Amino acid sequence: MHWIDPACLPETRGRVTQFLLNKHGDLDGLILDHARQVHFPPHLSKQAAKHIAIGDAIRARGVKPRDADLIAAVLLTSKQGVEILDEGPNHDAPKHEKPEGRPMDVQGEVVLSLYGPKGELRGALLDDGTSLRMPPHAAAELIDYLSPGAHVQAWGHGVKTRHGRTLEVHEIAELVDAEESV
Repeated sequence: MHWIDPACLPETRGRVTQFLLNKHGDLDGLILDHARQVHFPPHLSKQAAKHIAIGDAIRARGVKPRDADLIAAVLLTSKQGVEILDEGPNHDAPKHEKPEGRPMDVQGEVVLSLYGPKGELRGALLDDGTSLRMPPHAAAELIDYLSPGAHVQAWGHGVKTRHGRTLEVHEIAELVDAEESV
């Protein structure tokens, strides 16, 4: 059971515009109204996928780190009123097979910086819906590539599921448009 009483936490409401995946293909967050990241632990992935869909108006109760536009959710409430409460991982649950990451390269414009649950920069969301993920120490050094408006190309191992696409970044570079350099 989570030690925080979700009833005492502020509530954020919005419409789900996208899911976010971790490098194993599990849901670990979503975007509300194209602008606000809501993080939840991957052990809530199955429940979130079952009760929440793109376009749904939901509620999230959680904490907001100081330096990030992010809600680290303790409780999600679906449009049908189903409560998805973080009570910690079920260590007795059967392990499910994780999709194998495959080499992938992507390019696009960054529309949103992505953060970990404590507010640490962890990547970016591209205009095609792909999330770029990396460790916080790497992200801190590459902040210019992960800020909205940046045009980037990234290489690494990626996972694609029916809920979205994510890339664990090994290399990233500024995307230079051929027409702009003439």
